[in-house]
Amino acid sequence: MDRLTEMEAFATVVDQGGFTDAAKKMGISKSAVSKHVSSLEARLGARLLNRTTRRVSPTEIGLAYYDRARRVLNDAGEADALVTSMQSAPSGLLRISVATDFGVNLLSPILGDFLLEYPDITVNMVLNNRYVELISEGFDMAIRVGELEDSSLRARKLTETTKRMIGSPAYFQKYGRPLKIDDLNEHKLLHYSNQANGNVWKITAPSGEKRQVRSNGWLTVNDGQSLLNAALAGLGIACLPSFLYADAMRQGQIEEAIPGLPVEVLGIYAVYPPGRFTQPKVRAFIDFLARRFIDKGPDNW
Repeated sequence: MDRLTEMEAFATVVDQGGFTDAAKKMGISKSAVSKHVSSLEARLGARLLNRTTRRVSPTEIGLAYYDRARRVLNDAGEADALVTSMQSAPSGLLRISVATDFGVNLLSPILGDFLLEYPDITVNMVLNNRYVELISEGFDMAIRVGELEDSSLRARKLTETTKRMIGSPAYFQKYGRPLKIDDLNEHKLLHYSNQANGNVWKITAPSGEKRQVRSNGWLTVNDGQSLLNAALAGLGIACLPSFLYADAMRQGQIEEAIPGLPVEVLGIYAVYPPGRFTQPKVRAFIDFLARRFIDKGPDNW
């Protein structure tokens, strides 16, 4: 007899408290259930059930075997569901956490195409600039820019972006252009307000040395587009990713502050909870992003 069927018959008898109800649950005859259990006991060489005229209960060995058997049966059920799910069209609610700058500038314009391609998926995209805990906060995935923190999350690199210090020609004409890192102390810097280290810029010198520049600046804000707008208006120097400033630089509206410095390159990743199985809706969205960003970055935006 099939080993899994024997285990299922035994576990169902324990769950239902008897052969009659187990037979109804499995949709087979009471004698067939009894035959499966007897075959299992004979194969194991142990009595798994105490049988009386009034009730059926597992023996001590039977109880221990039941715990393991139930886990095996649950895993088998999940395996069947996995195959069914992977063959079905992606569907359901997809909750995504995205940094505000990236979400507004790069994801929002293409979400319509994704929804048209997968009409059975609904998207809840949450824009914020904090590190979210995917599982505990109920997110299916997140898009993260920069170095990934050590974690158990799975990640797929979508593309890269550079990060540069930029300012407008009008600003450099009025205040002069910094020639070296130390000159930044005399300039008006535009800061992100959500940086953990405050108004401190970490910059790599031509020698490879890591330098820090601290300045109060004229403006501190938690939005990259607002910083870009301020730089375009000639209010100061901002340090921004290329996906924000690329168009303005091509049009000559902004320039690199200190062109000789090493360019910082940041990875852009889709991250999602660990596990051997990726939900079809998550896999569909990540594949969609990979296709859309295949010819993007690090400076081509």
